[in-house]
Amino acid sequence: MPKLKTKRAAAKRFKMTGTGKLVRNKAYKSHILTKKSTKRKRNLRKDIVTDATNSKVMKQILPYL
Repeated sequence: MPKLKTKRAAAKRFKMTGTGKLVRNKAYKSHILTKKSTKRKRNLRKDIVTDATNSKVMKQILPYL
């Protein structure tokens, strides 16, 4: 069986926690920040655990993470 390739775009965006869950950054924090409130920008800083419905697909895309 050949080795599986990791999708590099996904590897740059997701991290694995100690318990095996996937963590990602929130979207909408890169530009046009002047119209967004301080509270909204502060909440966008936090990492969030990826939803369970996506994690099965992500485990196939990231076999060695």
